[in-house]
Amino acid sequence: MKLLLTSAGISNPSIHNALVDLLGKPISEASALFIPTAIYAIPNGVNIARQVICGSLGDPFCDLGWKSLGLLELTALPSIKQELWVPMLLETDALLVGGGDCQYLYYWMKQSGLADLLPLFLRKAVYVGLSAGSMVMTRFGTTYGNHTLPAESDKSLGLIDFALHPHLDHKWFPENSLANLEKLAATIPVPSYAIDDQTAIKVTDGTIEIVSEGHWKLFKL
Repeated sequence: MKLLLTSAGISNPSIHNALVDLLGKPISEASALFIPTAIYAIPNGVNIARQVICGSLGDPFCDLGWKSLGLLELTALPSIKQELWVPMLLETDALLVGGGDCQYLYYWMKQSGLADLLPLFLRKAVYVGLSAGSMVMTRFGTTYGNHTLPAESDKSLGLIDFALHPHLDHKWFPENSLANLEKLAATIPVPSYAIDDQTAIKVTDGTIEIVSEGHWKLFKL
């Protein structure tokens, strides 16, 4: 299993190098699929998805110079035959999962069948998360509540046995101060990592590595 869990994308050379290392080849020789689904459950999500794809918002993610880049929209998958998208998924080198609402993303990962395919996909390919796209793989997720899913619906897949809190001390997210995240971490029964937008967590099978040109904090139990 190879994961690169970022707060905001491929924001600096260290994170870029970590991605290349996980891929085992240059980005220009790798294929990728982008999942924008989580962003639809936040205000202006449709426009934010366009900006992320075009590279006009945030740090590089889709616009890294991939050999090929496709769009995999989870909400469409239950209504089409699996043979139209599963082979494409299993042949790609990297799955780019964007940010937004964890609960909404989790729901459509399950409804689409992607969640069941992830163990097979992760035998050879790389999962690259951005914000909620990273959090959904861990033991902690958040929700903006801008959807009709039941409030008690699960918010994360729990494939990684720690919690992740992105956007540490970000000016757009004043609630993500170190003090606030420490209080939140105290309510979660697993270790928690708070990471800023210059930090990522690289997971290779059972090995966890912090890749950072910024700041981060591990809250142990």
